[in-house]
This record gives sequence, structure tokens and C-alpha cells, in this order.
Amino acid sequence: MKTKDWIQYSTAIAMVVSGIVLAFLSFFCNDGNISEGVLWYVAQALTYAGGIFGVSVYFRTKLGDYESRVNEQINDYINKHEQQTSHRD
Repeated sequence: MKTKDWIQYSTAIAMVVSGIVLAFLSFFCNDGNISEGVLWYVAQALTYAGGIFGVSVYFRTKLGDYESRVNEQINDYINKHEQQTSHRD
């Protein structure tokens, strides 16, 4: 993993953990009530983490698909070229 990926994943995990901890603290310290601000923070933390993980996975899959197509086309070109040269001999 690159440094950028490490930072993204670390902050996403930290946001989710901080949201969960804050929600539990709010629940137990306020007699079973979770304030709106805490719920908003948890929602933002989950949105951030989902964005980081979702975008990363999406780009990796698209990049993998592109790489597969390029490799397939290169192999097809090489095979056609080898067949043409073998027929000439």
C-alpha cells in the first residue's frame, strides 16, 4: 500500500471508531438518549468511510478491468503476429 492509501484507510477507520465510541458514550451518559449532534456526527463518519472504501474499490475494479482488456489485446496481437510469421516459414 502507498502512503496515500494508508492515510485514507486509517482516517476512515478512525472516523467509524470515533463515531461508534461517541454514540455509545452519548447513550450511556444521557440515560439512553443519543443527541442529534451525535447522530449527525455518526452519519458523517459513516459517509466518509463509505466514500473512502467505495471509491477505492471502484477504481481498483475499473483499473483491473482495463488492465485485463489491454493484456488480452496485446496477447491477441502477439498470437496473430506469431501465426503470420509461422505461416511464412
